[in-house]
Amino acid sequence: MEELESRLDASNFIDAPYFYEKEFYNLLLNIYSCYEYMKSDGAKVPDNDENKIRDILYSYISETHIRNNICNIYGFNIDKEVDEKSGRVDLKIKRLDDFEDYSAYYIIECKRLDGCSKLNREYTKNGVQRFTTGYYSSHYGISGMLAFIVKPISIDQNMQKIGTFCVIEEAKLYSSAHNSLKLYHLMMDFSNNIAV
Repeated sequence: MEELESRLDASNFIDAPYFYEKEFYNLLLNIYSCYEYMKSDGAKVPDNDENKIRDILYSYISETHIRNNICNIYGFNIDKEVDEKSGRVDLKIKRLDDFEDYSAYYIIECKRLDGCSKLNREYTKNGVQRFTTGYYSSHYGISGMLAFIVKPISIDQNMQKIGTFCVIEEAKLYSSAHNSLKLYHLMMDFSNNIAV
């Protein structure tokens, strides 16, 4: 019987790390669709408060009509400002079919960028390093950062100033590898949507 169960185990057919990375990558692209809709909707954001920008984005992501019909985000529960180890994560994303494993979720940290060294340091110190030092967990070995661009800049040049990133899609999506952790960096340019 045990031999039969191991032959019927579907996990034998799935490359789990690849599956979760692909799932998270697609999830980020769907979040980007929400960002594009938000911009086309004329949403205004403050330039000096990443939590307020995140909250506005979250209001779009959590709106059922937008989430299902525009962003195509299905099968996930997304929460904001959730306790996690030593801190509070901006977005915690849990697969709806994974509720029995309490440690199984994706984390996204949000930071502002304006091309200046202060926010670039903040992106690294209180963003990237929160993952690389274990301050935040990474159950699947994949996590993400949303960069809220609040002033017109060359995103590619600014990312080169910050660190070593693999360009997946110019001025939109990057990745960085840190031992057994992969971080995706999704750029959201709000420089033309700043509330005056």
